[in-house]
Amino acid sequence: MKTLELLFPNKFESTKTSVLLLASRVIFGLLFASHGLEKLLNFSATAAQFPAPFGMSGELAVSLSIFGELVCGVAFALGFLTRLALLPMIFTMIVAFTTVHGGSVNDGQLAFLYLIVFVLSWFAGAGKYSVDGFIGSKLNK
Repeated sequence: MKTLELLFPNKFESTKTSVLLLASRVIFGLLFASHGLEKLLNFSATAAQFPAPFGMSGELAVSLSIFGELVCGVAFALGFLTRLALLPMIFTMIVAFTTVHGGSVNDGQLAFLYLIVFVLSWFAGAGKYSVDGFIGSKLNK
């Protein structure tokens, strides 16, 4: 039951806080998803020059990046399985920040910013104005 409460909370913060969480999810989720959409639309060209960490192929690395950015970014924006969706997003930004940008905040400023926002969002949860909030309120009844 604790896992369900983590995924679908039924105790919510104030309306003001939930509106801020909603705005944050929509803004950062859709901005992040746009990076994945760009990779998807230019898949072949992107895969040819994409940094492929851990010895994987460029195609696999781009595919995983598209999943983490586009699919999980949209789920995050909707507040659907928010904490699960954030895990690939966080992992993607850790890899981008450490591997692609060498851990430099100057070079990897955007990856670092996304990473911080996503980690904080994982702790905050989706808020009551989300699919998770809707499901949580139904499970509580």
